[in-house]
Amino acid sequence: MGRARRLAGSRRVRIGVNAVFITGALAAAALTILHFVHSGWPLANADPLLVIAAGILFLFAYAFKAWGWQRLFSEEERPEALTLAAAGGAASVGGVALPGRFDEAIRIAVVRRGPGKKTAGLGAICLTLIIVGLLDSAALTPMASVAAAASHSGGVQAGFALVAAAGVAAALLVLFLPRIAQLSFVSRWKVGRWLKDHTACARSASQAWFLISVSWALRGLAVFVLLNALSVGASFTLALAFLCASAASAALPIAPAGAATQAGAGAAILIIGGIPKAEAFAFAVAAQGMVILVGAAVVAAAGVWALLGRIRPSRATALAG
Repeated sequence: MGRARRLAGSRRVRIGVNAVFITGALAAAALTILHFVHSGWPLANADPLLVIAAGILFLFAYAFKAWGWQRLFSEEERPEALTLAAAGGAASVGGVALPGRFDEAIRIAVVRRGPGKKTAGLGAICLTLIIVGLLDSAALTPMASVAAAASHSGGVQAGFALVAAAGVAAALLVLFLPRIAQLSFVSRWKVGRWLKDHTACARSASQAWFLISVSWALRGLAVFVLLNALSVGASFTLALAFLCASAASAALPIAPAGAATQAGAGAAILIIGGIPKAEAFAFAVAAQGMVILVGAAVVAAAGVWALLGRIRPSRATALAG
């Protein structure tokens, strides 16, 4: 462990890791550009007003997700909402080139190095990310239930029913986790005592659940608006099915690349829903591209805000001097 910590703190190792990430991102961007050069930009013929509306809805979805995540930290170590939103945006951008589940490492790095309070430890951040994942599943339960009821394929119905059941189980686990941490046979262990001190109470978890549910509802509405913008279909049920399939694929422990896996799962559910294959893939790429573009805008806004925060104290010091 000591050697691993020294390696992680080494400047050369950090430069090497950053170089790998940047190279992967540039390679993914180059391949994406080549794909669009040959196949055309999916949003070229879309209604611009509806595309802008979808982008605004995705932006608000990032905000509500950040507010929900923020409620899972204790007040004395709670990061700024903009930092948490930037962490989500950076993870979506990194998903273009990095394998699945690497987005969590990006979120942790942004929260640890972002502006604001830095009292939250690595373990506390990881715990909140686990709970956020559980609350994501819980928030998808109503959508998965609607999609399962509207589907005419037995296999698809079973898949969405499984997503809904997992969401119910996740919600129960989050709500009862504080009580579980207080059980005598759990609290006798050091990990159990730590869990008791860092687990959000049922009230804070319920508030986080509500805010994260609003975030997913906004995403579903954004997908519906984007479907209309591209004239792919006007079915809100299809939008919910697309969103659930994309989100469920993100839960895979290992995937070639997070964004590609989610786009492929979303396209598959559209094809099952009767959308032609070419239109389904074009829409999936467009929707994933919108999420990544808005995420990049959030990261840029957070970076500008952090830069302004550093400039103001230095300017005040200069004026005082």
